[in-house]
Amino acid sequence: MVTEVTNGIRVSVRQKYQPDYSNPFQAHYVFTYKISIENLTDYTIQLKSRVWNIHDGNGSYREVVGEGVVGQQPVLEPGESHDYVSGCNFKSGIGKMYGKYMFEKIMTGEEFEVNIPEFTLCVPFKLN
Repeated sequence: MVTEVTNGIRVSVRQKYQPDYSNPFQAHYVFTYKISIENLTDYTIQLKSRVWNIHDGNGSYREVVGEGVVGQQPVLEPGESHDYVSGCNFKSGIGKMYGKYMFEKIMTGEEFEVNIPEFTLCVPFKLN
């Protein structure tokens, strides 16, 4: 698990290879990742959008930009957390992801960025 705190928001990521949904013979490797976002501040915030930077081990790159996370824009009171699971596929069996969330302070409307820490997704047999 990787964790990073930015502007009082802790983001933790746990990743997992999904062999039942992957097909190495067709260069199709599926991974899931669980994100935990924890509000360590003393103010209420709302997650508005995210930007993902996705690098496949074969050299390809893509950026994914969108509102919220998995169709939600959660509001977090001080001390609350929000967890969600999503996924990504790669052609090489190894890659990395990182990005940013854009949050808004509910009381002031002030927006601020929070880092999504970089993490590696790798099929277990590539580690040997």
